[in-house]
Amino acid sequence: MTLSPPRTPDVPVRRVRRLAGTLYAYAFLDEFVLLYPLYALLFADTGLSVWQMSSLFVLWSATGVLLEVPSGAWADAYSRRALLVLGPLLGAAGFALWVLVPSYAAFAVGFVLWGARGALGSGVLEALVYEELDRLGAADRYARLMGRSQAAGQVAVMAAMALAGPVFAAHGYPAVGAASVLSCLLCAATATRFPEHRTTGTGDGARRAAGEAGDAAAKAGPEGGARERSGWSAALREGLREARRDRSVRHALVLVPAVTAVFGALDEYTPLLARETGVSDATVPYLLVLLWAGVTAGSLLAGPAERLGRRGYAAVLAFSALALAVGAATGTPAGLALVAVAFGGFQLATVLADVRLQHRIEGTGRATLTSFAGLGTELVTIGVYGAYTVLATGGGHGTAFALSAVPYLVTAVLVARPERDGGG
Repeated sequence: MTLSPPRTPDVPVRRVRRLAGTLYAYAFLDEFVLLYPLYALLFADTGLSVWQMSSLFVLWSATGVLLEVPSGAWADAYSRRALLVLGPLLGAAGFALWVLVPSYAAFAVGFVLWGARGALGSGVLEALVYEELDRLGAADRYARLMGRSQAAGQVAVMAAMALAGPVFAAHGYPAVGAASVLSCLLCAATATRFPEHRTTGTGDGARRAAGEAGDAAAKAGPEGGARERSGWSAALREGLREARRDRSVRHALVLVPAVTAVFGALDEYTPLLARETGVSDATVPYLLVLLWAGVTAGSLLAGPAERLGRRGYAAVLAFSALALAVGAATGTPAGLALVAVAFGGFQLATVLADVRLQHRIEGTGRATLTSFAGLGTELVTIGVYGAYTVLATGGGHGTAFALSAVPYLVTAVLVARPERDGGG
């Protein structure tokens, strides 16, 4: 499994650095939201029941599922940068609603806006960055840049956790909400600095897509052909065509949710796992910082690890799965250090799975296909929430975390098997 193309000489260094700087700033501001560690408390203080909170989470996920693929097709048909600007603005509106008119209805609208924000950026950012790097002859740097950008986002989460408490203690929810809205606005402003040079793709897949588009335009006439090329439905069909004709793309699409969904769902339950080890509630945030440090380390290792072969990648998954199982099963604070190692490995695998997908895509539907991977992740994550609830209810959070290692072991075995490239 080759994760990166050969290095191309004479890369325009200044343009790559500008793209990287914009990407890192965008990733940091996108996650620097002081409401993140406090919104559940805001809901409770407003009088919402546990059932009402759960219904909001379902609404959030459902919004992402509905908009994930259409947003990718829109990005391929129109402007990826425009969606990256719009997404944080929707988030800012939602957070403002939460603190200005706290109520179930306002929270519901806010979650719809937040879900739309996530869908508009999912797959779109990756597609824009990869194609801009490819245009500059620097596609081999994609793993390093995306790993560092995710590390920047994770540092932002930890910084937001550290600042949220003092800001809330001094000025309450209005100040926390205002800081969150400001971060979203700055994120949107940063997105305007992304370069965007639309291409028709590279390779046989792109040439075949161009030929098909030309045939359609000839049949429909000038106006109909223009509408066909510019419409999001055409971008959606092109993405589906590439997935159907290229087995390696299909495998890469499946790998993303396979390594991302379980890990992403478990993150929501880490405070409960930490509390179950017997520490005080005041100690729980420090243990969570340890877990986030592991995730950040995994992101930073993406560049050096991008040339891992099939067996090396499988070894990362297997080792991380074992660390998760052993660390969670100990039921001690020390065991969470192993869970942090596991989370770092899963984060590394997540970044490399995206790298593998981007390198396999040759046609013009890059954001569409990446959004399909995001849709798969969302759907599997919802299933993981249900399975975790059953496991944790019967055996506790430590048991649920330990058993969650099983899917990763299965994935490691499947990845280690030889893969046949090509269509079919």
